[in-house]
Amino acid sequence: MLFYQPQSGYRFNSDSIFLYDFIRSFSPRGDLLDVGCGVGVIGLLLARDFDLRPTLVEKQPVMAAYAERNARVNGIDAKIERCDFLDYTSENRFDFIVSNPPFYHEAVIQSEDPHLHACRYNTHLPPAPFFSKVKRLLKRRGHFLFCYDASQIGDILCALGEAALTVEHLRFVHPRPQRPAKLVMVHARSDSRAKTVVLNPLVPFGEDGYGPEARQIFKNARTHTIKCRID
Repeated sequence: MLFYQPQSGYRFNSDSIFLYDFIRSFSPRGDLLDVGCGVGVIGLLLARDFDLRPTLVEKQPVMAAYAERNARVNGIDAKIERCDFLDYTSENRFDFIVSNPPFYHEAVIQSEDPHLHACRYNTHLPPAPFFSKVKRLLKRRGHFLFCYDASQIGDILCALGEAALTVEHLRFVHPRPQRPAKLVMVHARSDSRAKTVVLNPLVPFGEDGYGPEARQIFKNARTHTIKCRID
């Protein structure tokens, strides 16, 4: 699948591909909302693989333009909404809401580039209002799947509980064996009483680069990127 990306600045990375693979395991179908879609990689890959009606929300005009182009060149009928998710309104409710949101907290060293800042830091989409909005937009028993900085898991679980979203699955991503987790992938649901299942961790790297599972994930995604400028 072909994806146009900016020549410089923020571009999607392995986090998005790992999240796409995590979402695939739940066989999504129906109405899909991709929050902060960037160039559209997660929502469009899922729409390629499953029977979905995708809506992609992106507040940065340049990234929304890439998402529109990527949907068009790949022949995917996707609705692109150019707005801040917290301002987004819809009469429709969604079966699946997915997101690779900006998740770095304010205590880390921050980029002065406005574009990179909006893509990386959770001041642009704080967890509490983010999750509350997701709850309002989900259908009953709807699915919410996203990734986040693993060091903030305590705050994330509290915010999900306050939004009445039940965490059904967690999967931590450790960059290498014996290294702490850097990323966590979360599957939460509306109107669920299930207990949480902590899945086996994903460890992308071994001694000789990417390990077998990571290589298979990239093979399943089948992405090809072109860096270009959209005027």
